[in-house]
Amino acid sequence: MATDKELNDFLENVERRAFKQAVYAVRKDESALDIVQDAMIKLAEKYGDKPAAELPMLFQRILQTTILDYFRREKVRNTWISLFSGFSRPDGDDEEFDILSSYEAEAGTAAAESSADQFERAQTLRLIEQEVEKLPPRQREAFLMRYWQDMDVAETAEAMGCSEGSVKTHCSRATHALAEALKAKGIKL
Repeated sequence: MATDKELNDFLENVERRAFKQAVYAVRKDESALDIVQDAMIKLAEKYGDKPAAELPMLFQRILQTTILDYFRREKVRNTWISLFSGFSRPDGDDEEFDILSSYEAEAGTAAAESSADQFERAQTLRLIEQEVEKLPPRQREAFLMRYWQDMDVAETAEAMGCSEGSVKTHCSRATHALAEALKAKGIKL
């Protein structure tokens, strides 16, 4: 087990070499200082109780890992910077630029729809569902299979156990009945 004095002596002796190694790897003095300091702290906290003979090998491994961590963080940071660098004000003045206030949703998507439009659409869908429930059972069944489950005429006829002509008749009657009911309530589709 290394004593506090042995650990301090080791860190003093290795400090300059570690700094040169880190500067060579990252090419920034400030970042190299941070890396060496982090490596020394990790060695003291986690491996201070190891024998003095093992400290050089442990420190070298910790230093290399800390340098790799630095590059990983830089890669992530640079990715985010490059992603957001494409967003800027049209007039070129980027001071106090807020990306969220400049983002415009694509037209026709739910994000572009106002809350009033969303509420109106939800109300319309609720009325349509109520009117579908009022349809006669065979018309409702044919309508739902054809238009909500997107089945073709042959599939619907097979599922309902009737001819394709009957399916077409039921669907036609259902759509006309729904159109009239919704028109009476002031909804135009």
